[in-house]
Amino acid sequence: MDYKPHGVCSQLIKLELDNDIIKHVEFIGGCNGNLKGIASLVTGMKAQNAIERIEGITCGNKPTSCPDQLAHALKQALAQ
Repeated sequence: MDYKPHGVCSQLIKLELDNDIIKHVEFIGGCNGNLKGIASLVTGMKAQNAIERIEGITCGNKPTSCPDQLAHALKQALAQ
């Protein structure tokens, strides 16, 4: 699934789940190294566990962040 994040530098989050396990995450745009690291860390995790860890993280003075937007994407994917 593709998710368009809001309020962050990344322009797109590509996400693949196998049931509730995160199989693949790719961020388009944003801080390349940091986002590759986040994607690597959450791959293989249960989506709900990742959501619990990253939801609500902010970036600078923004009310959200790329990890927080990933949590939104995961919630949307689980709801489908």
